[in-house]
Amino acid sequence: MPTELIVTPGEAPKRLDLFLANRDPTLSRSALQRLIEQGRITINGAPVKPSYKIRPGDQIAMDVPRPEPLDLRPEPIPLEVLYEDAAVLVLNKPAGLVVHPAPGHWSGTLVNALLHHFRDTGALSSIGGKERPGLVHRLDKETSGVMVIAKTDQAHRALAAQFKQHTIGRAYEALTWGVPKKPEGRIDLAIGRDTKERKKFSARTAKPKASATAYLVKERFGKLAAHLLLLPLTGRTHQIRVHLTALGHPLLGDSTYGGRKVKELDGLAIPRVMLHARTLGFQHPGTGRPLEFTVAPPSDFQAIIEALRAATAPA
Repeated sequence: MPTELIVTPGEAPKRLDLFLANRDPTLSRSALQRLIEQGRITINGAPVKPSYKIRPGDQIAMDVPRPEPLDLRPEPIPLEVLYEDAAVLVLNKPAGLVVHPAPGHWSGTLVNALLHHFRDTGALSSIGGKERPGLVHRLDKETSGVMVIAKTDQAHRALAAQFKQHTIGRAYEALTWGVPKKPEGRIDLAIGRDTKERKKFSARTAKPKASATAYLVKERFGKLAAHLLLLPLTGRTHQIRVHLTALGHPLLGDSTYGGRKVKELDGLAIPRVMLHARTLGFQHPGTGRPLEFTVAPPSDFQAIIEALRAATAPA
């Protein structure tokens, strides 16, 4: 049965696909555009184009087909394994790799790679369900760095408890647009899902959750950019991205939060969000032994650092 909604008075004119994407984060804008073009989303009973500008009083009907059962297949995607035993696997996730299947990314994910890695043993925890086997935490698609995977349900529960209690040791490296005024500091800002743009997180939220991030400026590139070490003291979704934006220094490459200006800097194109999960430390879920893994940023991150140094070097 179609879902129906009415555009409320005072709603600013905007494209239909953008309006719906902000209301429902489970549907990507491209998925919504396909549904509109297929005639599954109508305005006042008539088909329209994705670019249609909504108006107060418009009646929107959405006939979204039920998702087909997900058939996850193992895929021979290379994994950089840092450590593995009977309980956990620690890996270095490359930038560009989506962690788990979602609309627009039903294959080619880290989960597909894990299913191939464990194709003979099936050794992945089941707590995350069929779509997220073994996943205790995640990194955004464009973020590189260290992740831990649970191979047993017991390991999953123990690691999840550590994440919930904020006893996991984590450090990130980032490149920011502009340079923070203070060489080090702490950002305390409660955040949650944005009330207007549902795919973003911010302080403009109905359900704020306390969050804190400590930072240290490792290197300045004139006034253009900075290389930061970040210690997230809580683990909210998009926390570092939101906190740095609130500080006035969004991540280079992060157009979601920083706009167009962070995609190119002084003629230098930024290929992705410049964020790297450098260090992950936790207690082994079986033995209780402390483990810590550190990986340097990948070559594309290092290349931007070198280009920024060259661009700001004294003449």
